[in-house]
Amino acid sequence: MRTSIATVCLSGTLTEKLHACADAGFDGVELFEPDLLASPASPEEIGALARRLGLTLDLYQPFRDAEGVTETEFEAVLHRARAKFRLMQRLGVDTVLVCSNVATATVDDDAVSADQLRRLGDEAQAHGVRIAYEALAWGRYVDDYRRAWRIAERADHPAVGVCLDSFHILSRGHDPAAIEQIPAEKIFFLQLADAPALTMDVLSWSRHHRLFPGEGSFDLAAFLGHVLDAGYTGPVSLEVFNDTFRQTDVERTARQAKRSLTWLEDQVARRSVRSRRTDGPSRLPDVGQPVAFDFVEVKAEDAGEVDELLRLLGFSFRGHHRSKPVRLWTQGTARVLCNEHLARDRAPTLAAIGMEVPDPAASVRRAGLLGAPSVFRRTRAGEQDLVAFRAPEGTEIFFADPSPGEPAWVPEFDGGEQPGGAPGLAIDHVNLAHPWQTFEESVLFHTSVLALRSQGTQEVAAPTGLVRSRVMRSDDGAVRLALNVAPVLDRGLPQHVAFRSPDVVAAARLARTRGLHPLPIPANYYDDLAARFDLPAAVLDEMRELGVLYDRDESGGEFRHFYTRTVGAVFFELVQRDGGYDGYGAAGAPVRLAAQHLARR
Repeated sequence: MRTSIATVCLSGTLTEKLHACADAGFDGVELFEPDLLASPASPEEIGALARRLGLTLDLYQPFRDAEGVTETEFEAVLHRARAKFRLMQRLGVDTVLVCSNVATATVDDDAVSADQLRRLGDEAQAHGVRIAYEALAWGRYVDDYRRAWRIAERADHPAVGVCLDSFHILSRGHDPAAIEQIPAEKIFFLQLADAPALTMDVLSWSRHHRLFPGEGSFDLAAFLGHVLDAGYTGPVSLEVFNDTFRQTDVERTARQAKRSLTWLEDQVARRSVRSRRTDGPSRLPDVGQPVAFDFVEVKAEDAGEVDELLRLLGFSFRGHHRSKPVRLWTQGTARVLCNEHLARDRAPTLAAIGMEVPDPAASVRRAGLLGAPSVFRRTRAGEQDLVAFRAPEGTEIFFADPSPGEPAWVPEFDGGEQPGGAPGLAIDHVNLAHPWQTFEESVLFHTSVLALRSQGTQEVAAPTGLVRSRVMRSDDGAVRLALNVAPVLDRGLPQHVAFRSPDVVAAARLARTRGLHPLPIPANYYDDLAARFDLPAAVLDEMRELGVLYDRDESGGEFRHFYTRTVGAVFFELVQRDGGYDGYGAAGAPVRLAAQHLARR
């Protein structure tokens, strides 16, 4: 499929946007008029630059308030249109987006609108231009693509067709199935945008909260399937108004946008679209979801405090790596690497996650096709060569074969001890802190590259504001990643690894005998537990003493957990899930965040 993107999606100057689009692999762009007006380059220079970069200029937009007006007002519309059509000739663009009227419309009559579009089409055709008429979701009279098509059909002009925009259709809850009734040659352009499920006025939703495909809640695969089944053969273009994307690095955002279309094309291909186009959607390599965590890696100039925390939790020291300053700690299937290689002046941070996947080679090919940045790590002869890609927030993601026992790389560590007799642990979930500008990109990365499912976004109160969180997980819950965004003024949100234990209270008691001091939890929290749940007084007293938190879901599933102190930017959690509990103790999260805030002061 030919791919395109509106320049409004990106930050920077128009020339910077064009270079970024070309470098990301787009075939063309929609030229957003304000970008041209702000550019010192002439229309001829912009057209020439696009051609040198291998980009087509697919659409000029927007032309507003063109129909549903009085005859006197329409004369002014024609005056504006002639000037814009001449400008398009200078640029080398042959299609203009004409939005349904939102401001000056006073005539709610399809016959009048069709007649005015027909006359506008005469002017367009004289300049070698086509008109793609679009129903805006907040159009004064025309706010439904089906009515826009009826008007364009009534105009009956070869230079008049429609533009279909997923946001304007799906945000209003309109059924896109009727798209297949529109003749393919009359669908002049296609614009795609995803969006989160929000309850707000549609104009604000559109102007500030659109997302790239795969980052929101719209079923864009089904939507695009209807358009392709109608026989549409034009570019598949992105038009995403988003405050974040217009502030972030233009090259990175362009790559993110292209990844979203690659992922979407794969999703459409998997639905067996009955498209009549020869360059229809292609599939990415088939990959299964991760089946387990292989390891987590903490990196620091001095990871000694992390070693001590792991020892207090009952982990066994398995030795030093034979060629790198890396130490391995294990308990059950939970494996933690403490890496001091090339970590000058670096406090402990969560640097890498290993995941067991059904077919590592296929996962590597898929990640490469999606433009995920690869990571190089020196490997000597005889050492396992695990391939990694960098997630948007910087964490390295390694792919490994599933192993019934210990992974093949464990024997690379020498001088350690055999695993102890402590109850076996497994990695339950990993919590990753994100800067605000990479959150949506991370959702797309873990959806497209790792095939994880996105759960709904939650907001948790912290002393410095609201922490936004979304869980990405495998269907069976074997792999769970919580993506968190700190409040704007809070730069201290740590990352953490949660280990699943068969008996958290016993583990907390044993860790206490070794000298562990868990994160202090206020007495008020336990008083509230007594009010919310019918827990015996002795049980509450023990949890209070050990710093263990508790939650129960509606079906009776129970969750017990406790936290260690934070070292650098990392802390650990032990959790116990009983009775099918599938959450993360959200009710206790504000208490934990407040306790960590006090500990940092």
